[in-house]
Amino acid sequence: MEVVASAQPAGPVEEATPAEVSAPTEEAAPAPRVEIFEGNNLELLAAQPDGSFDLIYIDPPFNTGRRQSRTRTRMVGDAEGDRRGFGGKRYRTIKVGTRSFSDSFDDFLEFLEPRLVEAHRLLAPTGSFFLHIDYREAHYCKVLLDDIFGRASFMNELIWAYDYGARSKKRWSSKHDTIFWYARDPKNYTFEFEAMDRIPYMAPGLVSAEKAARGKTPTDVWWHTIVPTKGKERTGYPTQKPLGILERIVKVHSRPGDRVLDFFAGSGTTGEACAKLGRNCTLIDANPEAIAVMRRRLEFANPRIVEAERPSEQAIAAPDDKPS
Repeated sequence: MEVVASAQPAGPVEEATPAEVSAPTEEAAPAPRVEIFEGNNLELLAAQPDGSFDLIYIDPPFNTGRRQSRTRTRMVGDAEGDRRGFGGKRYRTIKVGTRSFSDSFDDFLEFLEPRLVEAHRLLAPTGSFFLHIDYREAHYCKVLLDDIFGRASFMNELIWAYDYGARSKKRWSSKHDTIFWYARDPKNYTFEFEAMDRIPYMAPGLVSAEKAARGKTPTDVWWHTIVPTKGKERTGYPTQKPLGILERIVKVHSRPGDRVLDFFAGSGTTGEACAKLGRNCTLIDANPEAIAVMRRRLEFANPRIVEAERPSEQAIAAPDDKPS
């Protein structure tokens, strides 16, 4: 794992030069490159060249007006414990730690707009952009995206539906997020239909056995559980999204070796999907807790990490020094 301290926005990433070979032998595809940048995403985005990413996905704060937090706990056996488990055995809850961040903006669209403009600039000619948002801001974001990308570039409103958590007694319970898909060029974009996962038929008896075994392709409504509370996938980060959602987007809307960007990277779900599917990925987040989570989660991919310089650090590199 390579770690670089930087007080300045990172410049464009230099592409590695393929090694020369003496004979035309078949070689394994190079390992995907994962980069994690800590800092202000707007400043970091401005340093990247036009059209440098094939796929951009972002999951910005939803402007819920409250502080988002996630408390991690573990259970230990205790006859006087506060929880009862299998066979009547009792357990005591121990609080391991809490991660949180503020999710409130006076003008959410004013915050988001310059970042969406940068996303449009950074998309490759055949690239796609995905904005993951909830019902509070989705309609405002759609109008803003139409203005930036053009209404013709709007491809889909995807609904991620889940069935978990408390139910309201005063209105229909909100159990979905919205994901807007825009193509840089609505007539020429990456869409790998054959890479799409299949889902079971709801009435398999109404189709042939062959179709039932193969399953059907998803629609624009994606039923998928949240990250399981006690699952191995869970990192403890407050707004972590399921790996299955990101894998579906990455598989269909990019190809092996493509460059993917997530500049509200959070727990690094986009990075894990890309690393496992052979895509290069750039992740950006200003929250040191997010950087720490991604460092652990993506250790298997040997990421390059560019940390923000802390006030107590001294810049000792010569002016001509460049990160390796």
